[in-house]
Amino acid sequence: MWSGVEAAIEPEHNLGHIHPYEIHQPKVNFMPRPLPRTATMPEVPQLPLEPLTVRIPVAVQLTGIGRSKLYELIAAGEVDVVKIGASTLITVASLRRLIQKSRR
Repeated sequence: MWSGVEAAIEPEHNLGHIHPYEIHQPKVNFMPRPLPRTATMPEVPQLPLEPLTVRIPVAVQLTGIGRSKLYELIAAGEVDVVKIGASTLITVASLRRLIQKSRR
């Protein structure tokens, strides 16, 4: 005779000679079904290849100007800044305008 939990389970479920740990549950397939071949996926819009904004260190690398000079340009309003939380982001469009305006 079994002891402990098994003894309490055995008479109630009338498992006979099968030990409770030998009972196997059928496996359930959790894999999603593949889409039928006739279904079409919705078109995903193409994202721009260049970012809309960059952080200060990337703006310094892209333009080749120093960090201090970049902050001067931001203070003068010559470079557009977007603040999101603690992040300072520079618009790539404003960097392009700055370079175009400064060409000789």
